[in-house]
Amino acid sequence: MKALVIAEKPSVGRDIARVLGCRPAPSGAMEGRDYVVTWALGHLVTLADPEAYDKKYEKWEMSTLPMLPKEHKLVVIEKTRKQYQLVKSQLFRADIGSVIIATDAGREGELVARWILEKSGAKKPLKRLWISSVTDKAIRDGFAHLRDGRDYDNLYRAAQARAEADWLVGMNGTRALTCKYNAQLSCGRVQTPTLAIVQKREEDIRSFVPKDYYGLVAFGKGIRFTWKDKKSQGGRISDIQKAQELEKSLKGRKMTIIRADKRLKSQMPPELYDLTALQRDANVRFGLSPKQTLDIMQRLYENHKVLTYPRTDSRYLTEDIVPTLKERLDACGTGPYRALAAAILSKPIKAGKHFVNNAKVTDHHAIIPTEQFVALDHMTIEERKVYDLVVRRFLSVLFPAFEYEEVTLEGEAAGEMFTARGRTVKAEGWKAVYQGSTLPEEGEEEPEEDRSQALPQVRSGESFPIDSVKITSGKTKPPAYFTEATLLAAMENPVKYMESQNKAEAKTLGETGGLGTVATRADIIEKLYGSFLIEKKGNEVHLTQKARQLLRLVPEDLRKPELTARWEMRLADIAAGKAPQGAFLGDIRRYTEEIVSEIKAGEGTFRHDNMTNKPCPNCGKKLLAVSGKNSRMLVCQDRECGYREVLARTSNARCPNCHKKMELVVKGKEETFVCACGYKERLSAFKERREREGAGVGKRDVQRYLKEQEKEAASPLNDALAKALSGIKLETKTETKPNKKKK
Repeated sequence: MKALVIAEKPSVGRDIARVLGCRPAPSGAMEGRDYVVTWALGHLVTLADPEAYDKKYEKWEMSTLPMLPKEHKLVVIEKTRKQYQLVKSQLFRADIGSVIIATDAGREGELVARWILEKSGAKKPLKRLWISSVTDKAIRDGFAHLRDGRDYDNLYRAAQARAEADWLVGMNGTRALTCKYNAQLSCGRVQTPTLAIVQKREEDIRSFVPKDYYGLVAFGKGIRFTWKDKKSQGGRISDIQKAQELEKSLKGRKMTIIRADKRLKSQMPPELYDLTALQRDANVRFGLSPKQTLDIMQRLYENHKVLTYPRTDSRYLTEDIVPTLKERLDACGTGPYRALAAAILSKPIKAGKHFVNNAKVTDHHAIIPTEQFVALDHMTIEERKVYDLVVRRFLSVLFPAFEYEEVTLEGEAAGEMFTARGRTVKAEGWKAVYQGSTLPEEGEEEPEEDRSQALPQVRSGESFPIDSVKITSGKTKPPAYFTEATLLAAMENPVKYMESQNKAEAKTLGETGGLGTVATRADIIEKLYGSFLIEKKGNEVHLTQKARQLLRLVPEDLRKPELTARWEMRLADIAAGKAPQGAFLGDIRRYTEEIVSEIKAGEGTFRHDNMTNKPCPNCGKKLLAVSGKNSRMLVCQDRECGYREVLARTSNARCPNCHKKMELVVKGKEETFVCACGYKERLSAFKERREREGAGVGKRDVQRYLKEQEKEAASPLNDALAKALSGIKLETKTETKPNKKKK
């Protein structure tokens, strides 16, 4: 008898098949002496839409809510039905005696395979492959240590409970809001709190009142001293008169050194990357969106096989990885990393606690290079950038600590206290890995002037004249608007946005990774863009007016991160076998009834404040002006109509005057680049200029660029709701009569 291996994606399935000695078979799988390998395409099976339970749900009506199926049904996803049938046919082969689940090692990966098995009715014995990379060595080791599939039954129950709970709350809440306010509105336990976090930041910025503050610096013997308050130890003075009085009192006085302290200090390297930390750095350094970084990581993991599993929330390695470090260094030690890897390999490798800790690894360890030898010239520019981040972080943890001598001086003049600090590097350590890098390094909080000041030799008790005194000034700054990088960080650690002081909930949010998962946060942000609930202004993320109205209308509990914390606490108990799945879902059903009742009783209103006077050429209703992530467009308010008209797209082309990114405006016969500074240039003139400048822009380059720019315009307006809302037609009070004339 043979074993059927089910992978999550074709690329992984083919890699497993090759290692197991399987070859392509006519049945659409790959087959060998002992194994048959097939694959899903992500999810092949999902929870059924409401109309599958009762025809009355085909119409979106408040009277049919809440929708509470006694048992959830599974349906085959139509666009991947053919692949499902191929997998099912393999499951029921007479010569298949067992099934090996080889989907991604995690809660969602478990759900992918188990739903296929449940929908097909297959009941064959299960084994589980649990690996963090898809190199040949990792696959061989994984198959040598297959686990009993029953060990993951509770993980499946937790995954199923999470999916059904999100269906109940999301489907009912979305239908209730849409029907109540006659607008395309949606809610969910992750996207709605994310919007609330952005709203809280914007409120803090609007309510912020800047305050002036002052400081005092004194110079003597070539040393820059900073004034410190004796009581608070702070360096800010709120009153300008006090600062002026201090300045006056110090003129002509002497500085007496009361303490001269010299200490040798060390700084350990930053932690290895998990997906969220990598997405943040890639956004700060290269402007890559979280979704772009995840897609690049998937290619480096699946196609190039040079990095380990990307969807991890751990920044540590387990002890069993330590023996493989030399092989990984040999593999990645090429090109710009050759000398760095050789320096590490010239000495015994030390596995420090700062990056090896079994207790801090859950499903997968941190992202590191694999044992696969690297061909850098086979990577795209973006792949090289992301790969460089991971490799340098990996190399840095294997280097010794950065060591420096810190000198701290405390002086006294006219009864006031002053401090000065300087630093002398003793050993570059891990910072040698980042020579020439502009990436912000973690753990450095001191002002640049304190770090770089070279201090002369002075002794305690020594006095010298003060040469000059200077008043410094500044204004307190409001919090910064979120960028995609900082929004990811807030989603990962939303504890400070919790209203409750429940320590258990705060701890759970910290341990489970906050709102969403490392695998879903990028998609959530993209969906918020696609729903026109957030928009980009430069690098900043801003709420739209639609989102502000939605947050006023949605039930309060759905706006809080605490809801996810409470769910995750109970899901963790289900996964650990400590709690039954049914009790959790029973409570979710009652909670669903509550939110529907609350929305029904709501007294708010919703209005399109972005409605234009331009009628839709298809249905005649007035078009809405919206801003996507990288474009401005007009869309029909009626989803059934679906008309859209792109007005402008943000391009990567830089203005020759101010060097800012220009918009590509769609108007007239030819598209035109327009900059905020007033510069304009037609697309044809732009191509000619670039060719003259030697930029090598050919027709193919331009066409490829334009296709990339058009991706957003071609995508559904709201991916999350496109299918659900496609069959309803919302009436609006502000409507013009359709133009009956046909051209």
